[in-house]
Amino acid sequence: QVQLVESGGGLVQPGGSLRLSCAASGSIFRVNAMGWYRQAPGKQREFVATITSGGFTNYAVSVKGRFTISRDNAKNTVYLQMNALKPEDTAVYYCNAKVVVMSTTYEYDYWGQGTQVTVSS
Repeated sequence: QVQLVESGGGLVQPGGSLRLSCAASGSIFRVNAMGWYRQAPGKQREFVATITSGGFTNYAVSVKGRFTISRDNAKNTVYLQMNALKPEDTAVYYCNAKVVVMSTTYEYDYWGQGTQVTVSS
C-alpha cells in the first residue's frame, strides 16, 4: 500500500509564512500528479494547488500569488510554501497523490491524514 505523511502545519500570525511537506511511501511504481486541498470548519474540502510530475502547476484563485507548490520527484515529496497568510486560510490541509502502484498499471488516489493551519493574531 501507499502512505502519505504530512508535516509543517501550525499557528501563524496574519501575514506570516508556513511550509507544508507531504512524503509518499510504500509500493510506488510512479507518482503522477500531487496536490493540496483544504477544509475549513463547516465547509467542504476545496482545491488549493496541484503539480504534475513534469512540474506544471495549477492554483486556486484565492491563493494564486501567495502560495507556491513544488515537488521533489526523487523523494516522492510535495511542498506547499504559503506566504502572506490570511485568517481565511485557516483550515486542515490535505495532501493528495495519484499513484501507480507497484505491479499494476492502475492509478489510485491517496490522501494524507491532514495538518492543521491556523492563521490568527
